[in-house]
Amino acid sequence: MRLRSISLLGVLCFLLLTACTAEPPKEICSGEIWPDNQGVHVNAHGGGILYHDGTYYWYGENKSDSTSSAMVGIMCYSSKNLTDWNNEGAVLPVVLNDSTSDIVQGCVMERPKVIYNEKTEKFVMWFHLELKGKGYAAARSAVAVSDSPTGPFKYIRSERINPGVLPFDMNETQRAMLDTLDAEKYKEWWTPMWYEAIHKGLFVKRDLQGGQMARDMQLFVDEDVKAYHIYSSEDNLTLQIAELSDDYLTHTGKYVRMAPAGHNEAPAIFKKSDGTYWMITSGCTGWDPNEARMFSAPSIWGPWTQHPNPCRGKKSEITFGGQSTYVLPVSGKKDAFIFMADIWRPKHPSDARYIWLPIQFENGVPYIEWMDSWTLDFFDKK
Repeated sequence: MRLRSISLLGVLCFLLLTACTAEPPKEICSGEIWPDNQGVHVNAHGGGILYHDGTYYWYGENKSDSTSSAMVGIMCYSSKNLTDWNNEGAVLPVVLNDSTSDIVQGCVMERPKVIYNEKTEKFVMWFHLELKGKGYAAARSAVAVSDSPTGPFKYIRSERINPGVLPFDMNETQRAMLDTLDAEKYKEWWTPMWYEAIHKGLFVKRDLQGGQMARDMQLFVDEDVKAYHIYSSEDNLTLQIAELSDDYLTHTGKYVRMAPAGHNEAPAIFKKSDGTYWMITSGCTGWDPNEARMFSAPSIWGPWTQHPNPCRGKKSEITFGGQSTYVLPVSGKKDAFIFMADIWRPKHPSDARYIWLPIQFENGVPYIEWMDSWTLDFFDKK
């Protein structure tokens, strides 16, 4: 009995010592320089985070000092605590000296997101791709795959989405309406008649054969492990939500339009424990910030209802000077989410800063309040 008492005392002393020596959470300070393990500002813009086997992996665009074109490729950083970041390098580098490659140096590689496929045990990356020297005309989605979260990722292809397929929720009346939409009648943009035609599917019809455009994008894996691709389509006028195949490498042909003619981009989606889907987006004002929008739905397929701007505090009318990129669920905590956004600096792209703020709830509705600094134990106090 004496030996057992000594053993128990030893365990208690060890636990007490561990609790006393554990480092307190470090502050997250939005808008500041975030140094990695090499002392260099994290270069992972327009990104998203994957949590896998106890580690967070942050993927994003590497921005150079003078251009937003891809000169390096897609970066990855890893962390156990969301504040200390190890630079894992370019996990999908641009291709050098091969002008035939989609991802040749000087192309545009934006908003990469990575998800893990439990069935295939592969890490799948999708991102928005524009071909070198073609501006934003291609509006393609590109996919790459890896056996490891830190790469290397193998580039597979780029494409427009769901060619030859109409949204699955379009009824017969709406499909018949498409046949009456003549593009020649709507050459003048931004008129009330033009907006009405867009809402009815003018650009869906225009892009039907070659596939739907996709620029700012997001990935989401639901509880049933089905994955979805959310992207700004129809010349950034309408969001679309498309189902991915079981291996996450292609689209199934099942998709819907969200907020037609609403001019939304930068979608960031999350799901609350009550089953409600929430999405935060921005308007389309180039590199300049604007007021955030927010939507909710009882199903990934909708119907989606718009809510007022979720931001509160200084500069809330311009999303604190940033633009949404991702909403991160904090592992191990119920309904704990971090809103992630980028403060773009097009004159010095590599100096773009990050906004990370906790999402709070009031009567079940999310809101984001500016904080100069905060720590992850914020969620323990709620």
